[in-house]
Amino acid sequence: MTSEISGTGRTFGRVGIWSSALHASRVDDAGGAALAEALAELEELGYGTVWIGGSPTPRDAAAVVAATRSITVATGILSIWNHTAEEVAAGIAAIDPHARRRFVLGLGVSHGPMVPQYAKPYSAMVAYLDALDATEPSVGSGHRVLAALGPKMLKLAAGRSLGAHPYLVTTEHTAEAREALGPDALLAPELSVVLDTDLDRARTTARTMLGMYLRLPNYTDNLVRLGFTEGDFEGGGSVRLLDALFALGDAEHVVRRTQEYLDAGADHVALQVLTAEEGGGGLPRAAWRELAGAFGGRL
Repeated sequence: MTSEISGTGRTFGRVGIWSSALHASRVDDAGGAALAEALAELEELGYGTVWIGGSPTPRDAAAVVAATRSITVATGILSIWNHTAEEVAAGIAAIDPHARRRFVLGLGVSHGPMVPQYAKPYSAMVAYLDALDATEPSVGSGHRVLAALGPKMLKLAAGRSLGAHPYLVTTEHTAEAREALGPDALLAPELSVVLDTDLDRARTTARTMLGMYLRLPNYTDNLVRLGFTEGDFEGGGSVRLLDALFALGDAEHVVRRTQEYLDAGADHVALQVLTAEEGGGGLPRAAWRELAGAFGGRL
């Protein structure tokens, strides 16, 4: 089964790959070649969507679309503070029209501690969407998704885009998001994965990644709404918090955890593979292969 949004020509699939290492603008020629090889393999493995994580640029998006043939490509998430709507629209317009049908613009408001000009994020997003609607060619609601955690942004995502791409969320949040979005909008949460059966070591890897996010109020406020406490944020995250936010263990456990998100109301789950050797980044192609094999034909 696939998650297809009517009229867009895009199929998201049940499972995709989210990676902050897919930035052509940050690598040299050798890195670009390695990136192209990795993208070709992701496509061959059968993943439905590749998500360009970590505040990508329009150039990054265009490069990933150009390096692929059929897979859906989405930004996860392009910050509205880093690029004007007109700049983003121009970057998308430069993509080959046929290939452009596979592209989804994921937008987010980022976080106050990371953005000096951060103010009134909801109003800023509304104004940004208005500006995208007014561009020529328009980057309308059928070509974008929103990073959304709280009720207001989820409602906006349902009304002004294909749906929501929440990051760092639990299955409980997924169920709440589905209710807020309604039955028809896309819900595509990110799920971070550590393929390591030594759970103490896996949790250390997860905490290395999670520590930064626990300094950002948008995430911690959302987790408090879900029933976690300040004590869960100490030391890089309690075991309870880690087990709720991550898939830690072997590939079969990742499959089960992914299914929990799908059962909670997700249409698609974007897997981010974290590795201790690469500090959470890099192109973990062996892990991507292992996961594809565990999912079999269920991607």
